[in-house]
Amino acid sequence: MSWVHETLVGFDLETTGTDPGEARIVTAALVEVKGGDVLKRTRWLADPGVEIPAEATAVHGITTARAVAEGRPAAEVVEEVAAALAEHWRQGVPIVVYNAPFDLSLIGAELTRHQLPSLSERLGGVPIGPVIDPLTVDRALDRYRRGSRSLQNACLVYGVTLEDAHEACADALAAVRVAIALGRKYRAEAGSLTLDLLHAQQAEWHAAWALDFQAWLRRDKDPAARVDSSWPLRTP
Repeated sequence: MSWVHETLVGFDLETTGTDPGEARIVTAALVEVKGGDVLKRTRWLADPGVEIPAEATAVHGITTARAVAEGRPAAEVVEEVAAALAEHWRQGVPIVVYNAPFDLSLIGAELTRHQLPSLSERLGGVPIGPVIDPLTVDRALDRYRRGSRSLQNACLVYGVTLEDAHEACADALAAVRVAIALGRKYRAEAGSLTLDLLHAQQAEWHAAWALDFQAWLRRDKDPAARVDSSWPLRTP
């Protein structure tokens, strides 16, 4: 049976910034879904230990004052999120995360910051996964579609309702439902693949996209531009 019909776990972070090496977690969510139906939602609110910039608050709505008053210590949240991700992977359950290299690299940086075991170390040293990244799949299989590749636009393209954009649980659920829509639409290219094959295929798709995008940037924008081709984690 296709992974489309099995349990999938959506993952999303809302953060203090856009650099995964420097940004801190503000909210996190894991949403377990099977056949499109929600089985369980888990949310975290962290006190990131730094000021939340106004531009970040404008996106996700969490102020520094609220994070300090209601959030838990960042190290506790990071540990619990990482432990939950690792447990799902140990059970063979895929994590669905839109733009995986951002969220997964960010939590990797947070684990290092708080001197906690890495995601790979929690799996006995093997690479993390399986991961399903709807952004990577969409870029590869609808390569020439014009316009933004944001989660909001992907939801419009694939008929998914996103009820509260930039709320971590809502984004995590929407990512899963976009992944399911992609698996159904592109059954031969993605939906019928085993999770291991799909994971490996996405790494190839992302690398090809990164090289093409880098070439365009160097030609038209910045001769020294570099786009990281690694997936689902960015090169440290």
